Amino acid sequence: MNAVISWFVHNKVAANLLMMILVAGGIIALPQLYLEEFPEVKVEAVQIRIPYLGAAPQEVESAVCIRVEEALEGTEGVDTVRSTASEGMCSIIAELVEGVDISKTANDIRSKVDAIDSFPAETERPITSEITVTATVLQLVVFGDTSEQGLKSLTQTIRDDIAALPGVSQVDITFSRDYEISIEVSEQNLRQYQLTLESIGQLIRANSLDLPGGSVDTAAGELLIRTQGQAYRQQEFEDIIIRANPDGSRLLLGDIADVKDAFVDTNMSARYNGKPAMSIVVS
Repeated sequence: MNAVISWFVHNKVAANLLMMILVAGGIIALPQLYLEEFPEVKVEAVQIRIPYLGAAPQEVESAVCIRVEEALEGTEGVDTVRSTASEGMCSIIAELVEGVDISKTANDIRSKVDAIDSFPAETERPITSEITVTATVLQLVVFGDTSEQGLKSLTQTIRDDIAALPGVSQVDITFSRDYEISIEVSEQNLRQYQLTLESIGQLIRANSLDLPGGSVDTAAGELLIRTQGQAYRQQEFEDIIIRANPDGSRLLLGDIADVKDAFVDTNMSARYNGKPAMSIVVS
């Protein structure tokens, strides 16, 4: 190294020529540099979330988390699997081998998790997604003296308006509880109509479904048939038929139960200037 430096010291023309070549090369390459104000950061991991409403962490671990871990064992491209069991939720992070095709491996994981048929009946459909890291561009706070439902409705409207703007890729609402339909049946009504909570739950699940009905070929083309019976709102749940009597009368869910549009019962709350608030994050 010392010999090279010494040679350039005694050959100033060569040193100046090399410097000019480096400067010219930098100027030529400058417009071709790829710059991002908010660069995308790839995280080689997949997240699986499985709700198990009403279950204690121990139940979630034994009935859900362990079964997913066993199903993912030996999956190509998966390095390690970490699971967290909390009340009503199983969260699993599958860390992938460096350089693996994330989308393909995520699909393999999704297929294996969806194929598990030994989950308790109370669990909901697994949610499998690639973990992405995004930078926050803008954060808005919506607050005021109004009901939680009114505040959430206004926040969702603002969210939708922002999402429709050109160049906006992701808009999320934070500090907002999810909607929940609350159905309360008194013990007196259960005895009077000879029903159980389990039978009512089965009837609700059976009568609140969107079902495909196949297709019919017509002169105008193929028509797809689908029955849309999924209930979403309070009135739709109240109209679910619990029992059809021989005289033509019907017993509806709203006749025996108190059905309410409510929110998931959590300890989460947010306030801004002393008033209820929700946040909109643009990333």
